[in-house]
Amino acid sequence: MSYQGKVTNGVVVLDDGVKLPDGTVVRVEPVSDADRSKAPKGSLAERLLRFAGAAGAGLPEDLAENHDHYLYGTPKR
Repeated sequence: MSYQGKVTNGVVVLDDGVKLPDGTVVRVEPVSDADRSKAPKGSLAERLLRFAGAAGAGLPEDLAENHDHYLYGTPKR
């Protein structure tokens, strides 16, 4: 897991108020502005929303209820 933050008065302050227990070993790497511009924009939900409806037509109407049947061959509900 990784966290982001900023150095303030010589101390790394993690974003979103994340607190790590005393004694936690960490690795600190400066991030350049070029690296930051490559980072994905928006929340995870916003980034995943572009895939909404991408499955297209031709899927069974009961796919949500019987996905195990279509994936693994279990009996339909």
